[in-house]
Amino acid sequence: MSENIKKMIGETFKDIAKAIETGSFAAGIRVGITTLGSEHGVENLVAGAEMAAKESAGFEIVLIGPKVDTELEVAEVATEEEAHKKMEELLDSGYLSACVTMHYNFPIGVSTVGRVITPGKGKEMFIATTTGTSAAHRVEAMVKNAIYGIITAKAMGKKNPTVGILNLDGARAVERALKELDKNGYPITFAESMRADGGCVMRGNDLLGAAADVMVTDTLTGNIMMKVFSSYTTGGSYEGLGYGYGPGIGEGYDRTVLILSRASGTPVAANAIKYAAKLSAGNVKKIAAEEFKKAKAAGLEDILSALTATKKEAVEEEVKMPEKEVVTASIAGIDVMDLEDAQKALWKAGIYAETGMGCTGPMVQMSEANLEASKKILADAGYIA
Repeated sequence: MSENIKKMIGETFKDIAKAIETGSFAAGIRVGITTLGSEHGVENLVAGAEMAAKESAGFEIVLIGPKVDTELEVAEVATEEEAHKKMEELLDSGYLSACVTMHYNFPIGVSTVGRVITPGKGKEMFIATTTGTSAAHRVEAMVKNAIYGIITAKAMGKKNPTVGILNLDGARAVERALKELDKNGYPITFAESMRADGGCVMRGNDLLGAAADVMVTDTLTGNIMMKVFSSYTTGGSYEGLGYGYGPGIGEGYDRTVLILSRASGTPVAANAIKYAAKLSAGNVKKIAAEEFKKAKAAGLEDILSALTATKKEAVEEEVKMPEKEVVTASIAGIDVMDLEDAQKALWKAGIYAETGMGCTGPMVQMSEANLEASKKILADAGYIA
């Protein structure tokens, strides 16, 4: 038996013994954190790593940065660039299970899923996504973000996470795409807004109350939300709450890299390390491969292709407005950029309609008598589901 094999067997038995001794979910897991680049200094992140080590027996922590006085293992580097190179080397070799870092560039198609505790009810919520770019097309990116959020939530132990879509431009198109994916065999449990009108399109109240386990948004909005949730008690210069901006998720992406803001404080650094350890223990890479496989089997690629294609022709010709009548019914779920074209599509069919903006977003209004016919016309034209 070679010395390498003996060593591997020895390490395995040590990991098993540690798991039995500590009862830890993360025995045998090693998490790195790069310590250069923080606005609050190297000491801030080292303190976070030491806090995580004290609070979470069972996994090891490696500092990647300058030499410091600590009992933790240190992989010495002098610059942020060297730190990222060392991080990638240790991840790719398998020495690290995951790593927490700042200011890291992901490839297009990969974005991060943040984790917060909401102030309304003290409930955990995943924000999908918070850094990176899932796709160049906004709605396509948000559909992917939903899957990324589901992957992360499942790796963290939520077997059936609820999914809500923040009420942004494109939210209704995202809703239609996700419901088509669900109908095709990729199961999604849609959250219900805490507001009286319900639905899976979420409002500001739902953010504070964590009405969804996974909150789907575009990355820039998600990034702002993370900053607000993390620093609303500190005035913004120090992020003192939450678990950081989370792991980069994307099809075929094989590194578990979690992002911190340069403004992250010691408690967030500690939480991000624990987040990384739990994702590794939950086998996030395996779950990601399984979820992408199931989503593609349910027609994900065709759904995404349809989003970026021209699905409907804009009504460009002059359309005469039908005779005006009282409008008491309304149809929501139309993207604001399509609102006038949807109105003209109804006018073209001889139905008088007006556009409006309710508290849940854009809508087209018509008489009660024309409501069902209007729904069919708008659905056939691709403006609503």
